[in-house]
Amino acid sequence: MVNLIWVFMAAGGIIFAMFNGTMTDVNEALFQTADDAVMLSISLMSVMIFWLGLMKIAEKAGLLDMLSRLFRPLIKRLFPDIPAEHPAMGYILSNISANLFGLGNAATPMGIKAMEEMKKLQPGSDEASRSMITFLAINTSSVTLIPTTVIAIRMKYESVAPTEIVATTIVATLISTLGAVLVDRFFYTLRERRAK
Repeated sequence: MVNLIWVFMAAGGIIFAMFNGTMTDVNEALFQTADDAVMLSISLMSVMIFWLGLMKIAEKAGLLDMLSRLFRPLIKRLFPDIPAEHPAMGYILSNISANLFGLGNAATPMGIKAMEEMKKLQPGSDEASRSMITFLAINTSSVTLIPTTVIAIRMKYESVAPTEIVATTIVATLISTLGAVLVDRFFYTLRERRAK
C-alpha cells in the first residue's frame, strides 16, 4: 500500500510538472537529491561504523552484560510469561541495549531473533503472544538515549550544537515508552476481562 502511495505521489508530481512546464526543475531536483542521498549515506556509514565499533568494545568489556543484569528485573516484570533463562530474554535485553545507544540497525537482527524465540514458546499458534505484543509496543515507542543517526545528520548539515537533542530525546523516550507500556497493559487487561 505504501509503495502505491509513493508511486501515485511521484507520478502525480511528474504529470503536474509536464503540464506546468517545470520538468527542468524536476530533473534538477531528482539529480540533486540523489547526490545528497548518496553523500548522506556515506557520512552516516562512518558514524555507524564508529558506534558499532564502540558497541563491540563495550560488549567485550562486559558493559552490555552489566546493562543486561541491570535491566533484567524490569524486563522480567514486563515479560512475565518468558522463563528467566530463555534465549528470548537475552535477545530482548540486547535489542533494548542497542536501541538505547541509537543503534537501530544493529538492534533489528536481535529483535527478529527475539521474536523467533518468543514464537517457539507457543508452537502451533498463529497469534502473537502477550510478550510479542509488549516487545513490539516497546520497540515502536522509539527507545533511544543517544540518537546517533540524528546527531550524524545534524553534524553533516553543520549544526552549531549537534548533540543538544540528547536531553529532549531522553525525555521523549521516557514518555513514549511509558505510554506504550501503559497502553499495552490497558488492552491486555481489557482482553483478559472480556475473556472471563
